[in-house]
Amino acid sequence: MAQSRHWVHTWAAMPMRAEADKLPPRIFVSLFLGVQDRLEDKLINQRLKIRNKAVFHNTTIRQTVKITLGTENYFRLRLSNAFGSDDLNIDRITVALAHDNLSGGSKIETNTLRNVTFDDGSMTTKIPGGAQAVSDPIEFGLPLPTNTVLTISLFLENGQDSQTGITSHPGSRTTSFCSLGNCVSETDLTDSSVQPIEHWFYISGIEVLAPRDSCAFAVIGDSITDGRCSTTDGNDRWPDLLFSRLQSDPVTASISILNQAAGGNRILADGIGPNVLSRLDRDILAHSGVEYVLIFEGVNDIGTAEANEQSQSTIGDQIIAGYRQIVTRVHARGIPIFAATITPFGRRKGEIVVDAEAEGLTGYSHPIRDRTRQRVNDWIRLSGVFDAVIDFDRVLRDDNDSAVLKKEFDSGDRLHPNKQAFHALAEAFPVDIFERFRAF
Repeated sequence: MAQSRHWVHTWAAMPMRAEADKLPPRIFVSLFLGVQDRLEDKLINQRLKIRNKAVFHNTTIRQTVKITLGTENYFRLRLSNAFGSDDLNIDRITVALAHDNLSGGSKIETNTLRNVTFDDGSMTTKIPGGAQAVSDPIEFGLPLPTNTVLTISLFLENGQDSQTGITSHPGSRTTSFCSLGNCVSETDLTDSSVQPIEHWFYISGIEVLAPRDSCAFAVIGDSITDGRCSTTDGNDRWPDLLFSRLQSDPVTASISILNQAAGGNRILADGIGPNVLSRLDRDILAHSGVEYVLIFEGVNDIGTAEANEQSQSTIGDQIIAGYRQIVTRVHARGIPIFAATITPFGRRKGEIVVDAEAEGLTGYSHPIRDRTRQRVNDWIRLSGVFDAVIDFDRVLRDDNDSAVLKKEFDSGDRLHPNKQAFHALAEAFPVDIFERFRAF
């Protein structure tokens, strides 16, 4: 490609293993017979028939994503089999502009339909377990504007064995569709088998061929960044809103935003998805064009640790050590890293809670845990380890009680900010830091 341009990620989703309750409807899960060696008492190497589940057998998956930066000509699709231990065979893929540029729809602009190929022209691709595949460059024949919604349709003839792991991003906050048969070129999915599902499967990134001064800002986060409490198909997570601000300023208009967050994610331990220390290289450093990184995590590490002095002292030490490790690894790539302070999760004074789960409230709330949050936040602000600090805690906390969210920003569970809070976070973000660290 021309030296004046380079590949930059314009959209990404953190790959995760799909849990049983995040798999597609039963109609898209087929049983098949297999064999397995088993040692049992005196029976050695007896061949026993077992029943496995083939997920997405004879299935088209149609998914929409809203990119950030656009391109004058080429873009590429990245697919992930990160959590499958066997091969993922995808038999046909198409991409098109979504009808009316709307997320979460099954209809496409047929005149923009393009086949996606791999390895210089192959219509199929086989992705080994744990690997990813990058498509050949795709061109619509017209520029791809900023904020374009793309529709990606995958057809799997034989599906994938669910026992080996299905790679997905469950918190898509975007409606996808499954249909029996090969429907990747259909203008709309209208078959009686069509079912909606609010998850992404196998798609993990889109790169655009962009001018040399274009780059990506990658955000490491948990459910607050992944968009819990945002509008399904509304693209109103706080990073989405921040991107609108970046686009309004010529200085930052060439920066894409990559949302690499997942609900329940932790810095130190696996939970819902792999921990940050294990996924940093794959989800951040391996992405094209990344020139800035933000970490906004830690609340789930604090909230899942026991509410006693010893456990909270230990988890606080470990979070700080984890932050230091992350900074060291990001700086080794010559990339500046920013940190956002951890936002409140306490209950209001005088609030009587009998059963937090039944009442829809977080179980994290405890004064001992809040002391850990305050300790970690003080370290983030004062340690000088990060290149810049974004004080989200100060933006969202109650003026009269620093342990709780402002009422107007509380989604109702005392932990997750609401859509009004997302606007406040995006507006409070100091966009001048990008210019300050551009030549880091």
